[in-house]
Formats: sequence, C-alpha cells, structure tokens
Amino acid sequence: MKKIFLFTLIFAFSFIALAKEEKKELPPLNPAYQGEHGMVLMNRGSKIYATNFASYKLPSDIQIVYKIDNPDVAFLNLVRDSDLITIKPKPFNLQRLERGEEVNIVADVYEGNYKRDGFKVYSDRTIVFSKKLYARKLKDLPAASQWQEYDSIEINKSERIYIHKLTQPPSFNHLIFVDLTNACMQKFKTSKRVPKSSELMYKFVNCGTLKHLYFDEEDYR
Repeated sequence: MKKIFLFTLIFAFSFIALAKEEKKELPPLNPAYQGEHGMVLMNRGSKIYATNFASYKLPSDIQIVYKIDNPDVAFLNLVRDSDLITIKPKPFNLQRLERGEEVNIVADVYEGNYKRDGFKVYSDRTIVFSKKLYARKLKDLPAASQWQEYDSIEINKSERIYIHKLTQPPSFNHLIFVDLTNACMQKFKTSKRVPKSSELMYKFVNCGTLKHLYFDEEDYR
C-alpha cells in the first residue's frame, strides 16, 4: 500500500513539474516583425496550406508554410479552382508563426495577387493558422546558382511538400506537392539560375503524383 501511495505521489509531482514547464513564457516578440505579411493559399484535396511572400528584409525575412483550417466547402472550392489565391492580412507579428502558434488572422481574400491585379473576393475573413509545417530565416544565404536545393515538408507517410530554398538574388519561390512513389532528388542542376517552372516540374516527374502549388520569381530578382 505504501509503495502504491509513493508511486502516486511521485507521478503527481512529475505531472505538476511538467505542467509548469509547458507554461513557461515564450520570449517577447520582436516588434520589427510586425507587418502586413501577404500570403498565398494552396490546396491538396481538402487540405489548405499557406505560404508567405517572404522577402530579404524585415519584417518578412522568414519563409513560412502553414496548414490552415478549412472553414467551409465554398472557401475550399475557391482555393482549389483558382490559379492563384492570395490574402492581405491585418498587421500581425510573423514571429508568432515562426514559433508555431495557432493564430487567427483577419484578412481580405483575393483571386490573383492582391499586390498586382487581384480581385477581392472576401473582406475581413478570419483565417485560422493551425499548424506550422516549415519556417526558415533568410539569413546568410548562399549565392545564386544553377544548383537548386529544396527542403522536404512531411505531410504524412507518402505525401511531401518540396520548397525551394531561397538564395541571394536572383532566386525564386517554388512549392510543389508530391505523393511519393519513388525517392526525390532535393538538389539538382538547372539550365539557368532562375529556370521556368516547367523545367522544375520535370525534375520531380519520377517522384510520384505531382501538384504545382506556387511559383514566383518577380519578388526575388
């Protein structure tokens, strides 16, 4: 009986200590990362993902990929059936996503790029950023090269999102979804430092079932 009591007591103290550890406050956010932080929305099946318009300067010098909650069928259909969906959020601190918080963001939703010629579809839509999939600070970047390198984001046992690791200009932002049947090369040579998206897709063609998610070179010249 004493052993059972002692074990229960040890377990209780361990649980309390763990709870206190989890409640430790995170360091203060750097206010330099407060900004608009436009995003692109992408889908695969019923899942919706977001990636930011990363840049080489504050407040957006972090590449982010997040899973967002799917609010309804109409919203999913909009993302799935459009060539490009972007969001213009109210200002928030990008470090909240870098450290993996669940964040509710209020944003205007556009068909096309809102910075260029996009058409507003929703105003002040609440979007729930629920799970961090990737974050990379754009510091000490290598020089641009014909050798391209990708990071792999694991979605499940066979599904991956491959994201191009931005270099110094000229570079490009590229994401591709792959349902793997074979291993994928994550470093390969292309004909130019900034190749066409079709050439990049061809590099992944033997990996499995592909879906182009996003490609942009204009912001990284």
